[in-house]
Amino acid sequence: VQLQASGGGLVQAGGSLRLSCAASGRTLRNHVVGWFRQAPGKGREFVAAIRWNDRNTYYSDSVKGRFTTSRDSVKDSVYLQMNSLKPEDTAVYYCAASRTIIVSSYRNDNGYSYWGQGTQVTVSS
Repeated sequence: VQLQASGGGLVQAGGSLRLSCAASGRTLRNHVVGWFRQAPGKGREFVAAIRWNDRNTYYSDSVKGRFTTSRDSVKDSVYLQMNSLKPEDTAVYYCAASRTIIVSSYRNDNGYSYWGQGTQVTVSS
């Protein structure tokens, strides 16, 4: 699976952005798609995940209630709707996918096999 993340940009605090993760080469059916982010000088952090088949979603405490992940089977894409953005949300955002990851590993970047190239999100105060 090749993943292409897009939709990043510069936004003021309190604003919104929607990131997209498009798949090619193989369908995302039966996969779990995770969103991670990495701020300058920090490690990669789990943001959200969605299980394609039953649409179950998982969020980090830092984004719960502000971010929503969803999927579109027609476009074979996953989205991350980010609302009420804060300066601390500034990071490069990545999408990742795996067919074999188990629930207990959804928040661990080591569990994902396929990665997109990342898209920059900058939130100004």
